[in-house]
Amino acid sequence: MEIMKRLLNTHSVNGRVDWIGFANAPRGPVVSQSSATLIQGSGVEGDHHCRPGRGSKRQVTLIQAEHLSVVMTLLDGIDVSPEQLRRNIVVSGINLASLRHQRFRIGTATLRGSGGCPPCSRMEENLGVGGYAAMLGHGGITAIVEESGTFSLGDAVEPLGYTGLAGVEGEDC
Repeated sequence: MEIMKRLLNTHSVNGRVDWIGFANAPRGPVVSQSSATLIQGSGVEGDHHCRPGRGSKRQVTLIQAEHLSVVMTLLDGIDVSPEQLRRNIVVSGINLASLRHQRFRIGTATLRGSGGCPPCSRMEENLGVGGYAAMLGHGGITAIVEESGTFSLGDAVEPLGYTGLAGVEGEDC
């Protein structure tokens, strides 16, 4: 396990925030933002999921920008926008799957990856027939806000280290 811990703590570059958005009501439209505030233990300020004391493992949702073109290809070239995918943050330049069991910083906030973010049935509504299937394996991750802070478009996504959660894939060779 020590080898896996070392490997998970090794990143060649930081990622970058490419898009930010949230919906202030259930089933409401996801609105693009240039910056946002993350509230410790709650999520994205203004998002309808942000409720103090709720203790959810899905306080913030992130998706990898590089996966948007994959989803578009799987939908036969239909344009896909971040608003349709209903995630809070789109990042590029870093493998989000590697942050699933790590602490990381975005702007002045610290988060901890808490799991995968599988698609919901809304993907079929938002993307059309096959939307759910296209998103399988490309839904990104969920995270918990450990330290409140603000972030903006273009901010770095900086890994801070493996959290020691169970379920890390891979093994020593």
